[in-house]
Amino acid sequence: MTSQRRRAQCLCGASLLLLGAAAMPAMAQDKPAPTELPAVEVTAPSPIVRRQTVRVRTTARVTRGGTARNRERGPEVAAAPAPATQQQGVLPIVTNQFATVTVVPNEEIRREGGGQLGDLLFSKPGITGSSFAPGASSRPIIRGLDVNRVGIVENGTNSNGASDLGEDHFVPIDTLATNQVEVVRGPAALRYGSTSIGGVVSATNNRIPDTLPTCAAPPFQSFGMSAPQATPGAPCVTAETRTAVSSVDRGVEGGVLIDAGAGNFALHADAYGRKTSDYAIPAYPYLADQTRPVNGRQPNSATQSDGGSIGGSYFFQGGFIGAAITQNDALYHIPGIDGADHNTRIDGHQTKVNVKGEYRPDAAAIDTIRFWAGATNYKHNEIGLADPADPSSDGVRQTFTNKEQEIRTEVQLMPFNARFAEVTTAIGFQAGHQELTAPSPDDPGSPLNGLWDPNKNNRLAGYVFNELKFSETTKAQIAGRIEQVNLSGTTPAFIPPVFDVNIDPASVGPATPHNLHFTPKSASIGLIQNLPWDLVASITGQYVERAPKPAELFSRGAHDATATFDIGNPDLGIETAKSIEVGLRRATGPLRFELTGYYTKFNGFIYRRLTGNTCDDAACVDIANPNQLELNQARYSQRDATFRGGEFQSQLDVGAFNGGIWGIENQLDVVRATFTDGTNVPRIPPLRMGGGLFWRDDNWLMRINLLHAFPQNNIAAVAETPTPGYNLLKAEVSYKTKLSQNWFGAREMMVGLVGNNLLNESIRNSVSYTKDEVLMPGIGVRAFANFKF
Repeated sequence: MTSQRRRAQCLCGASLLLLGAAAMPAMAQDKPAPTELPAVEVTAPSPIVRRQTVRVRTTARVTRGGTARNRERGPEVAAAPAPATQQQGVLPIVTNQFATVTVVPNEEIRREGGGQLGDLLFSKPGITGSSFAPGASSRPIIRGLDVNRVGIVENGTNSNGASDLGEDHFVPIDTLATNQVEVVRGPAALRYGSTSIGGVVSATNNRIPDTLPTCAAPPFQSFGMSAPQATPGAPCVTAETRTAVSSVDRGVEGGVLIDAGAGNFALHADAYGRKTSDYAIPAYPYLADQTRPVNGRQPNSATQSDGGSIGGSYFFQGGFIGAAITQNDALYHIPGIDGADHNTRIDGHQTKVNVKGEYRPDAAAIDTIRFWAGATNYKHNEIGLADPADPSSDGVRQTFTNKEQEIRTEVQLMPFNARFAEVTTAIGFQAGHQELTAPSPDDPGSPLNGLWDPNKNNRLAGYVFNELKFSETTKAQIAGRIEQVNLSGTTPAFIPPVFDVNIDPASVGPATPHNLHFTPKSASIGLIQNLPWDLVASITGQYVERAPKPAELFSRGAHDATATFDIGNPDLGIETAKSIEVGLRRATGPLRFELTGYYTKFNGFIYRRLTGNTCDDAACVDIANPNQLELNQARYSQRDATFRGGEFQSQLDVGAFNGGIWGIENQLDVVRATFTDGTNVPRIPPLRMGGGLFWRDDNWLMRINLLHAFPQNNIAAVAETPTPGYNLLKAEVSYKTKLSQNWFGAREMMVGLVGNNLLNESIRNSVSYTKDEVLMPGIGVRAFANFKF
């Protein structure tokens, strides 16, 4: 605990020293150097890889991503141009994809912060966070779909933690080390697997460099030495610091990122750390228990984390190959009645090795060959008091391990003329292996020891994407995927709703091994049509099959951190989703907007339902029993369900004011999810709508926004309570400028203040299992500083 805090403080201190050095050249300027209004660049997530530049009030060319294809075979290494940065206040709208893509560019990540992806994306249309432990454990939820239907990837490979195995588990991707986040829905999600029916959250950074860095002014020019103009491959070192402090949780965070290159090599290194105390709340958190003092803070909500990575790439004619090793560590507390009573916390560690490469041969048929590979060793201990009245009973209550390997390769063919259309095809292959364990030290001889016995998950898949370009204004895509999933594990022969193995061991059936095999098949079709006034319309249809995950099949025991007793179902079958989505988007001009509607029919929807019964480690009693136990019984079940809803967001530049532009923005999202008998799917986000004002110029961004969430009364029939509505008011001001360069100073600076929950509302998240015990953070201010050297 002490070493992690020291690392976070050292990172923050180092950044403050750099801040002071940067301030000297900044103050020496009579006037900050003007900043251009660049275009917003977003990376297309489809296997048909093209990068689109969204133009806003400036003229910009559409560029193609990746290492530039050099037909002349001139220089040994061809480097891609430096990516454009986001214009302040511009809403990134992706119009070259067949379904909705939400983009959070680097500058917005720096302003918004958030220790988890669910926190970062909490207010985006159609997206929220699970918020089991705000700031420490919050996984993105897309259109009411979570865990086993939302993939999370980093630089093209799965995050491979344990966040899909329990809401209390952290996502091992930290925003301090992230440059861009994309939320991909629709056909492009088939690239990552059928477990991404809801969508894919893709985080990217430069841990495996895919371009050679270039420096505008080589360092030795600062000493008056003459040097040629910077060229790709010339020696170059750049650095960036990211720091912030927050009032609501007395938090401090800092990160340092370094990129270097020379010749055919590029290197990257980063390190980060953050620490928070119990966060402030505006009211008493526990609806069911009003007897415990809390002193204005959410009990047992402190967090700390750190991590780092080092990687590099070698560039050769037509491509590159690179690798990185990353370490993520987290120690955080679990809020809630049970968590506070038992001082529950999670100590997690992940070591991950990734390899990535790309090759563009000088061939008539093949455009690009790409591959991604990763290997992960993940472990976390769930620690707490066995007896709240006995401090000496503190120890490990549960251990999770995940050892996972995967590889994915794609071949993108050169476009060919099929007379009726120009056709571009991408063919991919994916394979993975996973071993999970979740033992408990409490009673090794019990048939219910731990959450599940060791189990294995092997999967193979092939997929193909065909993009048909009928004209400059009309495109279509046809995609398909087939998988082979083999799962093996052990469960008791039966687990009745009520039992006690201490009194009658036969009340739970004997251990039974299972070897299950599934062959999910998926397909999609989409159409994009450019319309007058820069409008783009799209329609997609999908048929996606998903095999059950190990947690859904093999769970059979207590999960202390979530205070649940989870019971899987080895008889679960394939889940099928048939969906249609229509959209209308506009990415350029003073009015930018995105409007989407969708309808999804699930056959055999797999969900985790609270039965109302309560349990301890070895027994469960029914809902009518007056001796209620501390764990909530949760069973995995399967029923047909229907999800439908829509999203809208827009920005309008109204006019000029005081040398800048002011405008208005608004958003709305809604999802309604029911089973075939009309009852409600549990834990669905409420209807939300909001809007605000902004003002921006070349350097400044000022923004105020109010998001209103309506009460959620569409709840499950058992063990779910209504959620009151709330108003989330946010305001921010940030300043970004170029700085005069010298040996010690920064070349670019962005600083700002962000106010969150300024009305100090008592916010409960309807999708959270602990909403009746855990409030979202109250009023707070975050100050951040970002420097590039």
